[in-house]
Amino acid sequence: MKKQYVSLLAIILSVSGFLFSCHDKMNKNTGALQFDSIQVNETAHLFSDTAKPACNIIINFAYPVKSSDDMLKDSLNSYFISACFGDKYIGEKPEEVVKQYTENYISEYRRDLEPMYTEDEKDKEDKSSIGAWYSYYKGIESHVQLYDKDLLVYRIDYNEYTGGAHGIYMATFLNMDLTLMRPLRLDDIFVGDYKDALTDLIWNQLMADNKVNTHEALEDMGYASTGDIAPTENFYLSKEGITFYYNVYDITPYSMGPVKVTIPFSMMEHLLGSNPILGELKN
Repeated sequence: MKKQYVSLLAIILSVSGFLFSCHDKMNKNTGALQFDSIQVNETAHLFSDTAKPACNIIINFAYPVKSSDDMLKDSLNSYFISACFGDKYIGEKPEEVVKQYTENYISEYRRDLEPMYTEDEKDKEDKSSIGAWYSYYKGIESHVQLYDKDLLVYRIDYNEYTGGAHGIYMATFLNMDLTLMRPLRLDDIFVGDYKDALTDLIWNQLMADNKVNTHEALEDMGYASTGDIAPTENFYLSKEGITFYYNVYDITPYSMGPVKVTIPFSMMEHLLGSNPILGELKN
């Protein structure tokens, strides 16, 4: 009986130790944040007539629902809501924000386009030819790309069509310092007069990625044709280094799509400051 008791006690202690270890691993990240998402996929026709053009709005909004620090959770929600939907929604509950934003988008679509569509119907004999120009869409989708200790990288993908030859799409990143409760900027990561040296690293990495040896060769491919190649605040941190993300038209034509340039930490050690987040990523 005593032997059975000792064995049972050993099992209980072993299981308790395992659970405690798992709990520690789960909560090693600042704030012990837990996330959920709100999803919308709604189509609305002009004049509420299914025979007429429509708009389509898709939303997938990721946001923190639980945390060991309510102030951190609320601060993150304010930043995420502002970045996805605009400052005027700050302070509202996420569910209400998504509901209002969806309703406003549909309302504005009908208000702006119904009068023009009515005039086009009067003027054109072939009514089918005007439909495509009035079929709008908007997508806002976000997710947590990285959550590691004091750093949370949040990505927002945005796309929209409002008539014309093609729509527009872009990605935006927030690198949240969870101890300071604000996004990191380049000045938080680099020190001194870093911009020229960092620009050279970006050019060099682009040349390596494209297997060319000169700036002119890159320019012949279309790089720097729509904007200067320079460090952008639209970046994200990872274990590999820092990735600068240039959306369409930032430095290249639409046909080339977005451009990503990743600079490893090892190549820019001489430019980096002593931000603790960098040390955590490099370890």
